[in-house]
Amino acid sequence: MRNLSLTAELITPIPDTCVSRTAIDLDEDALYATSESTTSDDIEVKIWRIAPASEFGEVKGDPPTNTSMFMTKASTNRSLNQVVNLRVLAESRRLIAIMGGGDITTISIEEEDSLPEVEGTIESGIMAAAWSPDDSLLAIVTGEEKLILMTSTFDVLSDAPIFTTDFGEDAPINVGWGSKQTQFHGSLGKAAAQAPTQKLVGASPDDDEMPRISWRGDGAFFIVSSLSPASTSPRHRTLRVYDRQAALQSTSEAVPGLEHAMAWRPTGNLIASTQRFGFEGGGAGKEGRHDVVFFERNGLRHGEFGLKVDELSIAPGPRAEGRKWGYKVKEALWSSDSHVLGLWIEKDEGDIFQLWTTGNYHWYLKHETAAPSSSSGPGRFTSVEFHPEEALHVILTTTSQIIRRIYSWDTCVSPTLPPNDSGTVAVLDGSKILLTPFRSQNVPPPMSSYQLSLRSAPTSSPPVHMSFSPSSDTLAVLWESGYLEVWDLKTRLTPGPGKIMDPFRTFAGIVGSDRIRQRQVVCPPDTDVLHLLGSSQDDEEVVSIVRLGDAQQCTEVSMPSRRGRLIQNASTTPVWQNAVGHIFDAQAASTVEIALFPEFCFLAQSVKVSNDDDNPSSLYIGLASSGKLYVTARSEAPYTVASNVNSFTVASGFLVFTTSAHEATFAPLSSLASLLPPNVSETIPSTWEKRRVERGSRIVVGVSSAMSLVLQMPRGNLETINPRPFVMEVVRQDLDARQYRKAFLSCRKHRIDLNVLVEHNHVSFVENISQFIEQVHEVDHINLFLTSVGQGNQSADRVASLCDSLRVELERKDLTKYVNSILTAYMVKSPPDPEAGLALLLQLRESNPDLVEEAVKYIIFLVDADTLFDIALGMYDFSLVLMIAQYAQKDPREYLPFLRELRTLEKDYQRFRIDDHLKRHDKALKNLSLAGSNYFTEALAYIEQHRLYELAISIWRDTDQYSNILEIYGDWLFERRDFRQAASVFIQAGAVSKAMVAYEKALDWQELFDMAQRTGASPDDISTMSYRVAEDLASKKRHTEAARVLLDYAKDVREAVIALVQGNSFSEARRIVTLTDSTTLLEEVIHPGALESRTQISEDISEMKEQLRKQLLRIRELRVKKVEEPETFYGLAEDTNLHNVDVMTDVSMPATAFTRYTVAPTSMSKSSKRSSRSKRKIERNAGRKGTVDEEEYLLKSVTKLVGKFQTTQADARQLLPHLSQFTPEHEAEGRSLQAELAEFEQEFVEAVDEIWTKTAADESAQLSSSWAQRMEDKAKERQIDPIERVVKPDVKGNEEWRMNMFIAR
Repeated sequence: MRNLSLTAELITPIPDTCVSRTAIDLDEDALYATSESTTSDDIEVKIWRIAPASEFGEVKGDPPTNTSMFMTKASTNRSLNQVVNLRVLAESRRLIAIMGGGDITTISIEEEDSLPEVEGTIESGIMAAAWSPDDSLLAIVTGEEKLILMTSTFDVLSDAPIFTTDFGEDAPINVGWGSKQTQFHGSLGKAAAQAPTQKLVGASPDDDEMPRISWRGDGAFFIVSSLSPASTSPRHRTLRVYDRQAALQSTSEAVPGLEHAMAWRPTGNLIASTQRFGFEGGGAGKEGRHDVVFFERNGLRHGEFGLKVDELSIAPGPRAEGRKWGYKVKEALWSSDSHVLGLWIEKDEGDIFQLWTTGNYHWYLKHETAAPSSSSGPGRFTSVEFHPEEALHVILTTTSQIIRRIYSWDTCVSPTLPPNDSGTVAVLDGSKILLTPFRSQNVPPPMSSYQLSLRSAPTSSPPVHMSFSPSSDTLAVLWESGYLEVWDLKTRLTPGPGKIMDPFRTFAGIVGSDRIRQRQVVCPPDTDVLHLLGSSQDDEEVVSIVRLGDAQQCTEVSMPSRRGRLIQNASTTPVWQNAVGHIFDAQAASTVEIALFPEFCFLAQSVKVSNDDDNPSSLYIGLASSGKLYVTARSEAPYTVASNVNSFTVASGFLVFTTSAHEATFAPLSSLASLLPPNVSETIPSTWEKRRVERGSRIVVGVSSAMSLVLQMPRGNLETINPRPFVMEVVRQDLDARQYRKAFLSCRKHRIDLNVLVEHNHVSFVENISQFIEQVHEVDHINLFLTSVGQGNQSADRVASLCDSLRVELERKDLTKYVNSILTAYMVKSPPDPEAGLALLLQLRESNPDLVEEAVKYIIFLVDADTLFDIALGMYDFSLVLMIAQYAQKDPREYLPFLRELRTLEKDYQRFRIDDHLKRHDKALKNLSLAGSNYFTEALAYIEQHRLYELAISIWRDTDQYSNILEIYGDWLFERRDFRQAASVFIQAGAVSKAMVAYEKALDWQELFDMAQRTGASPDDISTMSYRVAEDLASKKRHTEAARVLLDYAKDVREAVIALVQGNSFSEARRIVTLTDSTTLLEEVIHPGALESRTQISEDISEMKEQLRKQLLRIRELRVKKVEEPETFYGLAEDTNLHNVDVMTDVSMPATAFTRYTVAPTSMSKSSKRSSRSKRKIERNAGRKGTVDEEEYLLKSVTKLVGKFQTTQADARQLLPHLSQFTPEHEAEGRSLQAELAEFEQEFVEAVDEIWTKTAADESAQLSSSWAQRMEDKAKERQIDPIERVVKPDVKGNEEWRMNMFIAR
């Protein structure tokens, strides 16, 4: 839905009689032109050079210079241009002029004053010529109707006649399907099927009888359009397609009335030509019909569209020769991007050049340029062509001028603001403007809501520009001549019957000076003022400020440069952008620069942004042809928002733009100011929302009131979306205005979480809950809202508070109407409160049974029927239970027997059974306690079954059964081996014997013997008990306590000394011997025990020494392997079968540090779920030999060994002093033990130092190994040296264990 807008026009006069051809030097962006003058027999051709494109900017270029001149013979047809083709060959830096007389002339453009050279001559003349797009081949049609194909050095590749009866290499195979012979002809029979069809195929009377050549964009094929030989009658045109070797590929079907104009679309899918109808030999149709027809490469037709003949304003009267209908299509040509089709139409009144575009299979007439008239007659073009690289750059020549016009794509959209925004888009199609207000109707093109006819305009050409007013429903339409029409569209914004528009023309007339060629109109907020932009006759840029009304006024302001553009803004002062992106206030007195873009932005817009101080500022947003989107402000440096943008719009407080990455981004206008200096950000804020759009989508319009964004696909069809930012912006505005119903319906329609109604302003919403219910009064809507709140992310307390507030308000307004909503409020809380809902039903049951019936059905919908049945049963109301069961359609056989049984029981025991059924054991026990002492035995069993001991203690405290409760509680603790707690409970229950057993099991021997003596136990029982306790204490390594028990309660000194010796407490043992005067025990028990302890320590040292040496050896092996074969060590050896595989899959992934020792072939196993059993198995296997964790496991093992060694040192510290004091044998053993322990300590220290020292080889392997850069993140963690993860232990610890006297000796 885009229009072509004229960006700039440059007219270069040529001081000669007839300009015939142009060519562009793409390297230097220079333009070359030829002019012709005729003598008696020869043609004088001059070559002109026009300076590069600087004349489109601020500085006027130099006048054209005549670089060369040559003479050539004229062709037989002097009415045509003698220069058939003009081309600049970039590779050889030569200008090639192909003459109709047959000469091929070359001129060097590198050398000054270079002389033209004739490369060759075709004696029969040249009728048509065309270069391939890559300048490597030249196709020529000679006067002898031969096709010659040459190289860029003019070597002939092919020379063959055009006319042939062969179809070509791509001749189709016809099996007769769908032909006349295979169809049913009724009573006429087979004769009708076999009768030949007579079809007269002729040429148009306007045909100029000249051939045409056109190349496809990729240069693989070219097509030749030519009339059949003069010997055939009637003559007709045929299209023939050739490849790069000039081999005929296909021939077009016979098309009656086919004309000479022909052009191949650069994309290659269509070949355009024209066809006449309504005459003998022409197409079957009414006379005057004129179509542009399309062909495929195989020669078959592929669609057409009709020219707007009625808009050509053909005057009645006699016709010139060659123009039977008063006009003819002289040439057809395509823009370089294939989007625009140009038609050069020659009329009796003068030539015009039309630009056509297509969308959704409809062709629109977008622009029309008339040749400037002269004193000698109507205006005529001598050549027309598109720029080969700049798609919308058109070059036209007249006899004395070169006209260059640059166009750009523009979308004419109404910029009105809410609530009056209509979202109207205007699409130009010839003398009609197609209007569609997208706020009210979404009409896909080529259809529209309304067609505004411009037939009343004094000119038949389409307008040059259109603009909507930002403050009213007004459309201004401007023609190049300065003719202006202003229309009040009167668009209907609300849905309903009637006209969608009822336009009324409020102004029509010529505005501004007649010396200015207008090209743009902008409507400021003031409805009586218009801003026009145009160029004067001396190429000066002029802004005209026109005030409409009875006293029409026009103020003209000259701009400092050319190729500018007016920017739509919210002020009455015109804002103008020059060719390099600088923005000016174009006032009557002067032009003041106010902002700048880094480059010219054809699509630019000014928006007002509110600041914190309520002083709105202007931001300028512009999109350049490079795809960069800029934002700037007054006196601020510009910021590049994105560099791959293809369209943008401003709506709902957002800058919305689409990118070539097929994304739409929504940037809040309030955040754009933060991107400008001094707060420059290098990246787009993450808070800007994005969404994917269809490939190639462009923005048409954003409608704030409708919360919609209209996108157009490349084919032309439309897609309307409702972006979340648009919806949320409108919802916020509605919530601030307390229009809760409108906000609710918007969220519901666009599937926005209804929690936003609360979260936007929670305090305000709670305060206005009554207003919310008044506006959103439907029960279903309230239920939906409550359900969304219950499922939202708000805290449980806030949800409960909100539901309670809504419920109270609903109950106050109408309990009967909103009963379902009240039930919903109970159920959506966390946790739900179905009991309160059922209580409400009980309350309403008596007053309104019919309502309760419906409410029960509804609550069953909210809560599971079985759950609701249990809740009702737990309320002990059998009538409610039966009602729930009935409406839940439960089988009576499932619940009636149980209910009958319950009815026979007394109240408390009945409730016990109900609570037990519902597994509410705490309440069941309380009810059972209320049932009486007859049920105490059952209560004890129930307590033990469900372990309700603490609850039972609280219930039966201060009763006769309290001791029984404590006793069963103590038994339960005793079974759980919590003996100490059990003993305390038994004492409180008075079960002394059980308490003593519990103390004995707990090894609390002090409490045990205290209680035994207080209860009067016999000495024999105490002695027996002491031996048992001592044995248990010794088994727990509590030798000192065991000796104390034996000494105090068994009076057995010998056994006490033995216990102390076993615990390595020789000092205490010797004290007891001396205290009790049992010196014989010194030699019988203590001396042998000391030697046994020395032997045990020696055995422990031997075991530790063996373990240390094995582990040290293994660590050395692992570290050598890690340095020499790191990939094998870490399990990263590459599979040679995968070296040439570009795409790795889960199946072909090499083993990683996680998968090397597992069955799973891929790294996916690391995320698989493991059972607890498998985890324990993995833990047991951790550190197994050959795994990557082995070294770390060995280091941890060495650390544990250090702890064991330090324990052994502590034992030796207690033993050595006594060995030095006993017999010489003991002294020798002590000296030997200390030496052995010191020797192992030294070995241990050296081993630990070696293990926890990182070598240079390890460091270099980690830093420079290639495999380290291919590991996964987790695998990289495994590469960390284990010595960095395991802390180095201190082997020496405390040195006080040594005996200095042993060292001295």
